[in-house]
Amino acid sequence: MDSEHQDQSPIAHRFRGFLPVVVDVETAGFDHQRHALLEIAAIIIQMNDQGWLEPGPTIACHVLPFHNAELDPRALAFNKIDPYHPFRDAVAESDALKQILNPVRKAVRTNACNRAILVGHNAHFDLGFLKAAVERTGFKRNPFHAFSVFDTVSLAGLAYGQTVLAKAARAAGLDWDDSEAHSAIYDAEQTARLFCRILNQCHERGLPL
Repeated sequence: MDSEHQDQSPIAHRFRGFLPVVVDVETAGFDHQRHALLEIAAIIIQMNDQGWLEPGPTIACHVLPFHNAELDPRALAFNKIDPYHPFRDAVAESDALKQILNPVRKAVRTNACNRAILVGHNAHFDLGFLKAAVERTGFKRNPFHAFSVFDTVSLAGLAYGQTVLAKAARAAGLDWDDSEAHSAIYDAEQTARLFCRILNQCHERGLPL
């Protein structure tokens, strides 16, 4: 191994110093500047010495709408979230970011990576809401790359000819429960399994992807 990579962990070496972290958000609309962030889940991808990927534990929390956030009734009807339900145990955006991003920052350091890179299904949607929350709250040292992502829409389209998460998961041989879909935890966990399945299949076949 050359000197550039000798101090890196296997996953840092595999992804050029980036640590893949799956993120899924549920929101009250499509505009990350105007609409509320309501749920966020993150899963740090792990890699063993043989090069096999697997999802780590899920980190997740419910989020209170930020001050003057807009709530699109159509989005709430779709994801079935009541933003102010007392049993949600929702926290302010600033606290949510600490709960989600501090473990990611620690994992970046532990794995000798330079940055985290967001993995998502339509990943720029999740990255946009995450970056908007970071800007609103003044969160320091966001560990994620500012614009680069791994998008399982593209990966699943190449691997299975499917771009819808449910269809891609089934094509990959994963279970899918429609009644659980469109929660940040479930979608993040399924996206993490899909990402690992695609890359592990390539690894098994000796392909560079």
